[in-house]
Amino acid sequence: METHLVTDQRTAIDYAHQMKYLVDERYPQAEKIGVIQEQLNTHVKASLYKAFAPEEAKRILDKLEFHYTPKHGSWLNMAEIELSVLNRQCVNRRIPDKDTLKLEITAWEEERNQKSSSVNWRFTTADSRIKLKRLYPSIQT
Repeated sequence: METHLVTDQRTAIDYAHQMKYLVDERYPQAEKIGVIQEQLNTHVKASLYKAFAPEEAKRILDKLEFHYTPKHGSWLNMAEIELSVLNRQCVNRRIPDKDTLKLEITAWEEERNQKSSSVNWRFTTADSRIKLKRLYPSIQT
């Protein structure tokens, strides 16, 4: 299931409050919540300790499981593809304000989740070894 959050900024405090929202409001019944995110400098556990008391930060973090997009070749990962779909299907036009943007993204997200839409991943390991040869170590025999 996907969740997209729209904010004015990308500070450590904003990030911490987004994680709290996921835990307490969006998925309160979940034992663990998988969070896929890019490697932004605010996307760290320390951001929660910056925003909340240690006990509260730990409570939130105990329910989260972080997965980071790769630093190299991130255009290959499914999250990037999904954001491209969001752009083409939902936000490819002028949206007048933040509230309208939130409504549009929420409606798109709910429809996408209801349909159980997924990415048809066709890029194989063999393909990546050819296309991304420069990123793989070479072994001298």
